[in-house]
Amino acid sequence: MDVTSKTSEVPEEPTAAAVTERVWRAGRLEPMPIRKLPDAPPSIHILGPTVFLVALGVGMGESYMWPRLVLVFGPDIRWLFMVGVTLQAFVLLEMARYAMATGESIFFGAARIFKPLMWFFYVAAILIYMWPGHLSAGAAAFEEVSGIPWQVSACVALIFVGVLFSMLSVIYNFLEKLLGLLIGLLVVGTSVIAAIVGSWDDLANTLSGMFAFGYFPDKALSEAWFPIVVGSIAFAGPSGMQQMWYTLQLRDSGAGMGAHIPKVRGLRAANEAESMPSRGFMFDTDDPAEMAKWKGWRKWVTFDALLLFWGITMLVTVSFTVLAMSAARTNPDVAGLIEGGDREAALSAMSDAFASAGGPILGSLFFGFIALIGLNATLGLFDSFSRGQADMTYYFVPGAKRFSMSRLYAGFLWGVITFGILILLFGPADGPAGILDILAFLSTFAMGAYCVVLLLVNNKLLPKPIRPGPVRNAIIGFGAVFYLGLLFYSLVRFGVVVG
Repeated sequence: MDVTSKTSEVPEEPTAAAVTERVWRAGRLEPMPIRKLPDAPPSIHILGPTVFLVALGVGMGESYMWPRLVLVFGPDIRWLFMVGVTLQAFVLLEMARYAMATGESIFFGAARIFKPLMWFFYVAAILIYMWPGHLSAGAAAFEEVSGIPWQVSACVALIFVGVLFSMLSVIYNFLEKLLGLLIGLLVVGTSVIAAIVGSWDDLANTLSGMFAFGYFPDKALSEAWFPIVVGSIAFAGPSGMQQMWYTLQLRDSGAGMGAHIPKVRGLRAANEAESMPSRGFMFDTDDPAEMAKWKGWRKWVTFDALLLFWGITMLVTVSFTVLAMSAARTNPDVAGLIEGGDREAALSAMSDAFASAGGPILGSLFFGFIALIGLNATLGLFDSFSRGQADMTYYFVPGAKRFSMSRLYAGFLWGVITFGILILLFGPADGPAGILDILAFLSTFAMGAYCVVLLLVNNKLLPKPIRPGPVRNAIIGFGAVFYLGLLFYSLVRFGVVVG
């Protein structure tokens, strides 16, 4: 650590015999005291905070939007998915860099650079994630199985999530285990069904399509389809601000310097919550022992990024692509129906493919998987949204510190639930698909913006020994150009941003 330029001696208590401590000065906000970095756990592990990104990543994009593209353009279109998910794995690692080094969220880092940047994401989160898109799509699938109107089951699920989160003592600990269980069911279930209904040729074409770089049929460049492709790329893996919220889940898991920050509790246990520090902490990057521990933490999160995030997301999407190709054989007219504007044709065709392998019960099971995906995403999204808004409110809204972080979390949780119920009952007439279209545009814009912020935060606020290298910076810079470039090309060329 460059002690001479970035650290100083400050009194810890205003007394004559005050003990001074070293701090790391980053941006214009309060400096970070130097503390010990905890020892890193073994790099190979089963569960971790990345389970939240997997729950959010394996969502409607993988089960709805990308199968629709495969049915229309064939499996070679999946190279764009491959690029999108691989890029997000690198984003995950760079988000983790700042969070583990400081214990602060990326939102706090953005505020250290320029406070209006943080306020942009504060507003963007409300605009994007007040809409219950994933849950409504899952509820629509549940309607196919149960006959219960999707609005009713979605509203019941929203209230259930609110009560559950409010009653928990430490929210993160429970959700990590629950989401791990649900994702395990999803991975095993979809893999088994894909093996039953698909063929070896389907699998071979799916895998080769991941590497068909440059394939882009003329029809995909049309006004009708290019905006849909852009939205689908944004939904390849966790979309929108979900990567930014990952920094808060890392903190609550005790990763790196997050071990020095108290955990967020449910409303029932809010009185037990410890007071939050007014800023994060930094470790001594001049100390070889501390740097050795840092390398251990980087290995730990790299395992998360490559195996738990990239690997599981790709496995599930391979299964859904195999199902889509099987569906094309079962329903040869499905591509025409999709092109004719039938939004639900892809899901119906894949359900028929299930049924062809094992009867109506198996067909209903497919919709059960879609409903499970909707529940996974809702649990992760509502926790993440409430956690992110509470964090920004606590630190940057005047007077908010009179409330605990846990109470602010509960306020945002029940606020988004109330709004969600109103939207489900009185919202877009075209239902779940219409809500997902709104999310697709807003998510793409937020993703390009957070790549820019990530470059600024990691290269301006962190000590030189732990800053990203030129290759990592180039990849994140490509991400900013990739997301924003696609979005604005769609806007300028076609005058539209979503399908």
